[in-house]
Amino acid sequence: MNATAPKPSHEPADPPRLPGPDELDLRVLREHVASVYAAYDASVFVHFGLGAALGAAMYLHLPRTWILVWMTAHLSLGLFLFLMPRWHPGVPLADTRRWARRHSRTVTVVGAAMASAPLLFISPGDLPVTSVITVVIIGSCARAMQLLWPLKPALYGYTLPMMLSLIAALAWQGDALHFFLALFSLGYLLFTLRVGNQQHRLLTDSLVLRFENEALAGQLGRQIAAAERASAEKTRFLATASHDLRQPLHAIALFGAALENELREHHGGRNARQLMRAVNALGNSLDTMLDVSRLDAGVVSPAIVPVSLDALFRSLNHVFSARAELQQLQLRVRASGLWVHSDAQLLHRMLSNLVDNALKYTARGGVVVRARSRGGLVWIEVFDTGIGIAPEQQERVFEEYYQVDNPGRDRAQGLGIGLSIVQRLSRLLAHPVRLKSHPGRGSRFRLELPSAQEAAMPDTRLNAPRRPAEACIDQAAPAVHGRILLIDDEAEIREAMAGLFQAHALALDAVASEAEAAELLARPDAHERPVALLMCDYRLCDGENGLDVGLRLQRRFGLRAPLLLVTGETSPERLQRVRASGIPVLFKPVNPATLLRALAELAPGPSPAH
Repeated sequence: MNATAPKPSHEPADPPRLPGPDELDLRVLREHVASVYAAYDASVFVHFGLGAALGAAMYLHLPRTWILVWMTAHLSLGLFLFLMPRWHPGVPLADTRRWARRHSRTVTVVGAAMASAPLLFISPGDLPVTSVITVVIIGSCARAMQLLWPLKPALYGYTLPMMLSLIAALAWQGDALHFFLALFSLGYLLFTLRVGNQQHRLLTDSLVLRFENEALAGQLGRQIAAAERASAEKTRFLATASHDLRQPLHAIALFGAALENELREHHGGRNARQLMRAVNALGNSLDTMLDVSRLDAGVVSPAIVPVSLDALFRSLNHVFSARAELQQLQLRVRASGLWVHSDAQLLHRMLSNLVDNALKYTARGGVVVRARSRGGLVWIEVFDTGIGIAPEQQERVFEEYYQVDNPGRDRAQGLGIGLSIVQRLSRLLAHPVRLKSHPGRGSRFRLELPSAQEAAMPDTRLNAPRRPAEACIDQAAPAVHGRILLIDDEAEIREAMAGLFQAHALALDAVASEAEAAELLARPDAHERPVALLMCDYRLCDGENGLDVGLRLQRRFGLRAPLLLVTGETSPERLQRVRASGIPVLFKPVNPATLLRALAELAPGPSPAH
């Protein structure tokens, strides 16, 4: 019988749990049964073919009728075994022990049938026949050991009848040579059983380990899937919560801007300014979460150009010097004259987050920002003398919402997203970020950037966008030739937008849906009041979105007015679709100054009198 490796039984996948002892034993036994049945046909053919050849040789050597009878009976048994039912992978696991016993009984019958050969053919004066019988029996046992060690009862049932019959027949002859062959055969039998037991144990142990590992892998897979589902649910929750928060905050910002403009010379103007500072601070927090979504969605495309670090450092010093002075900290930003290949705005965001983080966690001393040339690289390093980061926390500080030494979630220390954004931008720009820190002594963050030569471009200064809190809402109103058509299903936002535009003498038609917009555009006098800009909220009622609605209206009415999207969406999938469309978009809450600048860029021209 030929050796073969155990084959999988194709049993349906078990639940992701560690199997109990009885179930584990059954699964191991099933693999053993699958292994011995894998070469069933070939083994039966070889065994009984060898028996037929032995019978034919014995008949030619000594023609006797009983030899033909023995050979016929032997071949009949082989044919019966070919035709009898076999184990197959569809057999239930619970029936495994029955099939194991059945196979053990079958091979025991086969071994007993072959055991008659030594008793019938070995004789005192015929050494060649004795040699042939000995070789055939020992060879059959060797093949059986290779195949049957997965099932010890089958191994014993097949080898013991044949070998004991051979040993007895040899010892019965009484002479020294036959007695020596009997002892040799006995030693071979013991050796075969010992090796078979060892192989059975090794195979069983490997199968037990395999099934335990599969069960553990199944548990781990389920846990990973559960964690991924939880992460996806968290992302969806944050996206929905962010959108739902941005909607009323957008209206508050617009109402507040109008109120601040009206109360500019009134004694209540101070309260209006304080209100707008609070609104802008909340908007900045939501924008930080939006930055994470935009980076995860892949909608941020860096523009790699030569960047002057001195110009960038001057901007950092301008932004953070007053804050450092207020905290009685030293902020030293050292000029270097170096240039790097990067995206100026994104690199400014990375360094701003690092400096902001350093100032948050530094109580005494200060923060140093410097750049050094290292071969073809430039190292930008941000040092602080703050609380430091323990080694076990240094990987976690780049996770969202993780903060060192802030168990109470003090809002003054931010949301814990700044370093997460740094890491995302590091991957996007291919600027590795390194951290070295000692608790109680401070931290050093290092960015590694490719060096660049000084650019020949005349404009080398970084024009960092103003923060909403710094923007002036009383800038000159843009001159828009025509009316602005707003589609937003939130009544408060339509009312707030109308108030803002009225304060700046801009004509606005605000509607809640595509149907209302189409009705307005279909009026006979619509051409007398042309639409200069179509402004749509992205998420509208009934599952509609402003992108599709705006494009449909442009096609249906032949509008040449540009489309502007305003949205509170942070879903990566929707952000990707908006980006792919190429339509400009503003994210709620929109600062009024930002909105007015967008109107001036998209719909310039002389404003008609209204």
